[in-house]
Order: sequence, then structure tokens, then C-alpha cells
Amino acid sequence: MATSEDSAVDATSSVKDFILLYLMPEKCYEHFFTNFNVLHVPCLKIVLSKTVGLWILLGTVLAQLPQLLRMRRRGSAEGLSLGSAVLHLFSTSGPLVYCLVRDFPLSAWSEKLFTVIQAAWMCSLILHYRGRTTQGLLLLPVYGAVVVLLGRYGRTPLASALLSSSILPLIASKAVQAGTNFSRGQTGELSGVSVMLAWAGSLALIFVSLQEEATLLANLAHVLSACLSTVLLTQILWYGGRIGTESRAKSE
Repeated sequence: MATSEDSAVDATSSVKDFILLYLMPEKCYEHFFTNFNVLHVPCLKIVLSKTVGLWILLGTVLAQLPQLLRMRRRGSAEGLSLGSAVLHLFSTSGPLVYCLVRDFPLSAWSEKLFTVIQAAWMCSLILHYRGRTTQGLLLLPVYGAVVVLLGRYGRTPLASALLSSSILPLIASKAVQAGTNFSRGQTGELSGVSVMLAWAGSLALIFVSLQEEATLLANLAHVLSACLSTVLLTQILWYGGRIGTESRAKSE
């Protein structure tokens, strides 16, 4: 019996630690779970803000993993636009370069590095599955060297410009992929899970942008990005089950 009670206490403690670490401070935990004041507005705002932060993390940092795993599993990049992947790589590089130029600690940009690595790997795989393996292999060290050089020797104005404009290539990336899907009449190996995560992340970014009272142009950019994510998600649902000749040949 004592063992069961100890396990229950440990589980409760673990849940509390998770809540305090990711969702709310100690005072809000007391309001919600000790005083049962679940309508405490300031704490509700804090929880909502932190939840959106986790939402953005899932929608940006982890969004590309399902796509990469799908490509590796299927051995194909059919339907994926190389131009879209390159634009996405460029959009993820701006925030990383900015952090490197400003000499931020690793903890401040580790997730950005992870995102850039995924985006570069995506481009490399697309080239590989199109028979351009050498170019795909060269892309990784060459692009990595460019990012390191910019981060080490770049000036703050350049880094700031890359950061502030990073949403534009992201929008272009989604538009190019949507155009590719429309012209082909199918989404090929485009991962629905990745698109769903990106769509959720784009919605969360709209919320953050509105909360931070960003400029009208920034708000419109995030709305446009979310709309294009919605288009991609709709295309996956609409074209679901349709595969091109390359995928059909592999399956046969």
C-alpha cells in the first residue's frame, strides 16, 4: 500500500513539475489547484500565452520531421517543390543568423538550429531522390559554411533585415508548393501531419502577433501565411489518395 501511495505522490509531483515548468508560475498553480480559482484572469492569460508558445514550438520546430520521415520511408520526393524547400530553408536561416550575430547563448537558438538542419536536410533529400545526390550532399556543408560566416562576420543591420523579412520567403514557399500541387492535381509525398503542424503554428503566430501589437504589415503577413497553410491542408484533403506515376511505379 505504501508503495502505491508513493507512486501516486511521485506521479502527482511530476505532473506539478511539468505544469510549473511549461504552463504557469507557482502563484497561478495555487490559484487554480489550491484555491480552485479557475477564473483568475491574469493567470488565464499567462497559461494561454504559454500554451500558444508550446503550440508554436510544435508547429515550427517539429513540423518538418513527419515530412522527412515520410520521404525516407517512401524513398521518394515526388510532388515536393525544390523551390519551395529552398525558400523555406532561407526563411529559417534569418532568425538563426540573427542569434549568432548578436552572440546569444546556445539555449536561445538551439531550436532554430534544429529547424535549419531539418530544412537543409529536406532540400538535400529532394535533390537526392531526383538523381542529384552529389548536389544534395554538397548543399549541407556549403550552406552550413555560409550561415556560420554570416553569423560570425555579419553586421547587426543585415541580421536584423534577415530576421524581419523571414516571413516573406516562408509565405513564398507555401505559395510555390500550393501552385505545384494545383498544377499536378495531386500532393505527392507531401505529409499531411507536417502541413497540419505548420497550419497550427501559423494560427498561433497570429495570436502572438496580435497580443504583441505588431504592425499591420506583420499581422497581414502572418494571416497570409496561415491562409496559405489552410490552402495546403485543403489540397491534401481534396487530392487525398491520388499519387503520381513515380509513386505508382514504386508501389507496383
